[in-house]
Amino acid sequence: MEALALLGIAGCDRVGQAEWFRKLLTEGEHLNRTVHKTLLSRRTMAQEFTEADLSPHFRSNGTSNPENPAYQALAANGFRDWILKVEGMVDKPLQLSMTQLRAMPRRTQITRHDCVEGWSAIAKWSGVPLSHVLNDAHPRSDARFVVFHCGDPMEGPGSEFYYESIDMDDAFHPQTILAYDLNDRELPIANGAPLRLRVERQLGYKHAKYLSRIEVVSSLDTIRGGKGGYWEDGHGYQWYAGI
Repeated sequence: MEALALLGIAGCDRVGQAEWFRKLLTEGEHLNRTVHKTLLSRRTMAQEFTEADLSPHFRSNGTSNPENPAYQALAANGFRDWILKVEGMVDKPLQLSMTQLRAMPRRTQITRHDCVEGWSAIAKWSGVPLSHVLNDAHPRSDARFVVFHCGDPMEGPGSEFYYESIDMDDAFHPQTILAYDLNDRELPIANGAPLRLRVERQLGYKHAKYLSRIEVVSSLDTIRGGKGGYWEDGHGYQWYAGI
């Protein structure tokens, strides 16, 4: 799927409308699923780099400053009142402040971000492993997916705010983190402050920004259009974007 990063010079919206692109994504998803199931372990680690490899700039993909009054109020207060909710099919729903998240076990990784718009960049991310948060919430045995609800409003029917999802294999992968620092500094608003998802073996649109709520579910059927994400529901992108 790395070849997809060469596509979309005109941007995600215009490319996503093209029928040839939708067919290519469908074929690519089928191929990726086959490869990952037959040749690769879902626990395979994404390549990590050194600080010498860091890109000089990590651009903002998608929204760079949410036009959302509630989000802007939180940002104006330095996100001191921001809370991450973890709910759904869990035995212990959580409400976590940034102070609590920063007190949890921390993982730092230098990885490459591959965007379907046609660019890549290497950056250093720090945050709490999603697995740690989920273990604290105690997902139920029949839980299959983790849905990320975000603070950036989007256009289109049935998609008031950005949302994405991953399965439990990706959710418990050691490189899947809830990142609060970028290159040893607090995550900027343009890159998803105060918290964003890093799921390093997936393309950029899976890396949800401006997180506000995590929902554990058994099915994606009742989440908006039922395909698991904003781009998947409205623009023909495929849910599995493994690289």
